[in-house]
Amino acid sequence: MPYGAGRPRRQDAQRNRLAIIQAAVGMMSDPRSLGVMPEIARRAGVGQATLYRHFPDRNALADAVIAYEISRLEACAGDPDRPVAFRDLLREVLHAQITMRSLVTLTHRLDTGARERHKRRIVAALAGPLQRAQERREVRGDFHPHDLELLFGMVEGVLHGGEDLAAAQAAARRSIELMLDGLSRCGPSAPGAYVSGMSR
Repeated sequence: MPYGAGRPRRQDAQRNRLAIIQAAVGMMSDPRSLGVMPEIARRAGVGQATLYRHFPDRNALADAVIAYEISRLEACAGDPDRPVAFRDLLREVLHAQITMRSLVTLTHRLDTGARERHKRRIVAALAGPLQRAQERREVRGDFHPHDLELLFGMVEGVLHGGEDLAAAQAAARRSIELMLDGLSRCGPSAPGAYVSGMSR
């Protein structure tokens, strides 16, 4: 067999995998969509056999979608040529909990190790922009990167706190703006407290 003969197949597999993930992102961002596997395969332009070869169940697909979205966040947060404000990044992450509510639900079905791994990546991606914002006195100095987990939990609690989905989503959006407003106020510690705290 000629050298490199297997490469096109691997490239096709990579394209199919990405198409499936992107189709899943689109469906999970649509509140009217049920996010069923056959429909994801149809939108991705692949057969169901191809979909299940890459992702044997919805949990495996959810894990890949989360990793894909985090990679996008990391690329945006780490771009030195186009720095994005911490508050804007955080707002996008928190609003994603609302727009991708079905993905958040699936997240709870993942094993603890996978959930913790994703959480650590999100916190790490936001830590740099947070530090820069604190140095510029745009964010209260006593806010620690691990406090982000509290914010995620608050939004999720509001979002799942009632049977009326529209009202819950509106309340979650309101809570996000209140949280962001609270971050802008001076805390008891001087700006940059997180930076010094990291050295302990």
